[in-house]
Amino acid sequence: MKDKKRKIGFSYAWNGIKEIAKTERNFRIHLLATFLTVAAGFLFKLTMVEWAIIVLTIGLVLMVEVTNTAIEKLIDYLRPEIHPTAKIIKDVAAGAVLIAAIIAAIIGLLIFLPKLHILF
Repeated sequence: MKDKKRKIGFSYAWNGIKEIAKTERNFRIHLLATFLTVAAGFLFKLTMVEWAIIVLTIGLVLMVEVTNTAIEKLIDYLRPEIHPTAKIIKDVAAGAVLIAAIIAAIIGLLIFLPKLHILF
């Protein structure tokens, strides 16, 4: 019985990821950035530590984007009409994504900029 519950829980989670990938443009942009970053990682032969930092950073951004989307959907469900507090909640959640994206960009620059001399 436990295995069935695990499989069901995993399938719900996977359905959520598929749904956000299908319906949320920003999530797809983050997935494109993920693909480009991983490709650059192979091109520049990142070290194991650099890969760990990149994977953690990608995970952070994707998790915050998923959480932001969940918050937005919940607010839209609870308050379909425009409400000032609902707007603040959505803006704060979006701000978390922006912070994560800025951190990811800084980490990307710290890891990849020193390696650009390979191309020139």
